[in-house]
Parts: sequence; structure tokens; C-alpha cells
Amino acid sequence: MAKIKILLVDDEADLLKLIGARIKEWGYDLIKATTGKEAVNAVRNKLSDIVILDYAMPDMDGIATLQKIREIDDKIAVIMFTAYPNTDALKWSEKLNVSAFIPKLSAYSDTTSSLKAAIEMAGKRLDKYREK
Repeated sequence: MAKIKILLVDDEADLLKLIGARIKEWGYDLIKATTGKEAVNAVRNKLSDIVILDYAMPDMDGIATLQKIREIDDKIAVIMFTAYPNTDALKWSEKLNVSAFIPKLSAYSDTTSSLKAAIEMAGKRLDKYREK
């Protein structure tokens, strides 16, 4: 079975380093992007199987990035990862078929456990898709 490639998109270098290291520890290949434009290009070039996308970015926010990603690939698993969850983001995420919406920091949940579970769930769907 091919190793799953994850595209992590965030404009915060520290978060890219921290979460990226965790994703690698979990056994996934990692591709990083710091802008929505870089993320769209990575999806266009089929560099990843799963996208973890920050909602709040300066050049193109997560929803605008996700809309462009969906124009290229309407099936790729996308996990929205944000420090600023709000109802508009949730609504758009649902319309654009987001696999999971995970807060970056929460007093009520372990963010990394939630992220790992979302990646595993997306990976299982990817495995089923590859089998067809």
C-alpha cells in the first residue's frame, strides 16, 4: 500500500513545524504550504492525498482556498484546522465537503488526538477509493 501524503497548509511557521513533526511521527509523508496559492498548486500537481487546511490565512483564507481546491479535485479529503472556528466557516466547510473541522487549541479536547483521528478516517476512505 502506498504511503499517504498529507499537505499541511498554514501561514504560521511554528505550527507547521510542530504539527508537521507530529504528522511525520504518525508515519505519513508531509508536504507543507504557507499560502492558499501554494496549496492549490500542490493539489493541482497531485502532490497529496489529504489536505489539512488552516481557515485564517492572509493571502487567501481557507474557504477561498478550499473552493479552488474543489474546482480541481472534488474528492480529495480536506480537514479544516483553525484557531477561529465560527458558524460561517462551519457552514461553508459543510457545503464544500470537509472531512473534519478541528479547532487548533481547545480546553475541551486534545487537538492532536482529534487531528490524528480525522487523518485516519480520511486515510480509510482513501484506501477504499484506491481499491476500486
